[in-house]
Amino acid sequence: MSQTLRQMRENCYRARERMATARAQHWAFGAFNLDDEATLIAVALAAKKHNAPVLVEVSQGEVDDIGLDNIRDLVDNTKSNFGIEMYVNLDHSPSVEAAKAGIEAGFEFIHIDISQANHDASDQEIIEATREVVAYAKLTGASVESEPHYFGGSSNLHTEKIDYQEIRKTFSTPDGARAFVEATGIDTFAAAIGNLHGKYPVPKMLDLELLKNIREAISCNISLHGGSGTPGHYFKDAVRIGVSKININSDMRIAYRTALETVLRENPDEYSVAKLLTKSVVPAVSKIVESKLADFNSADKALI
Repeated sequence: MSQTLRQMRENCYRARERMATARAQHWAFGAFNLDDEATLIAVALAAKKHNAPVLVEVSQGEVDDIGLDNIRDLVDNTKSNFGIEMYVNLDHSPSVEAAKAGIEAGFEFIHIDISQANHDASDQEIIEATREVVAYAKLTGASVESEPHYFGGSSNLHTEKIDYQEIRKTFSTPDGARAFVEATGIDTFAAAIGNLHGKYPVPKMLDLELLKNIREAISCNISLHGGSGTPGHYFKDAVRIGVSKININSDMRIAYRTALETVLRENPDEYSVAKLLTKSVVPAVSKIVESKLADFNSADKALI
């Protein structure tokens, strides 16, 4: 059932307040990708168990597969059934039109990422598109997130090593972050400090000193994308510094596939795959989410 505009505005207002609380109290929202109903239930179970507020997020691929309105309804029904605090984030929206559609569907958080679709997008193109989404988000009060350039990697299991010399060329800078925030009016800045989409053969290393300098340079919220494969101590420090949102995807997808492959081998005569998802996949993914909630210091922070 679609939300009324009034309901959307109330939800977005509450979400904004909660992000401010997270920053003030030094905890972060986990933003967990929703690939299907099994992953949604896995996140909900973890959030319920630890009384933690969470975001579930979808990128354009999930939007194409499931549909914006269906996602909104799935989340609202799950939130109600489990009695949890949960919001929806549109992650890496590749165009202004797609971002506007997410706003109109009542998503509380919108990430506009023009460079995702066009790695060669100019600084001005990115700024202008982001400004347009920020202005349109006033319709519901949705929080808008963005970054000034392409953020590398992909939400998958990578076999190549991380070339930090190359990645450092795309790190955020305090001056660059300040200029972008001032030029666009965004609510959340997606920082690049060693975080990278996907999971790699070696753990990721975050430049926490750089993060401190970025935190001092800008007044808006800070998010970290590409959280999978990052040792938990980095998250704990990042939250203390002032990160309010951390994205997790690949760790969940790897747990999902590993559990599914195992349970299929163990049950060759079972053709109700949904039963196997409930039996093995949901607990495996939920365990990943639980570990992140501990790192993000968000347990017992939910308001229902």
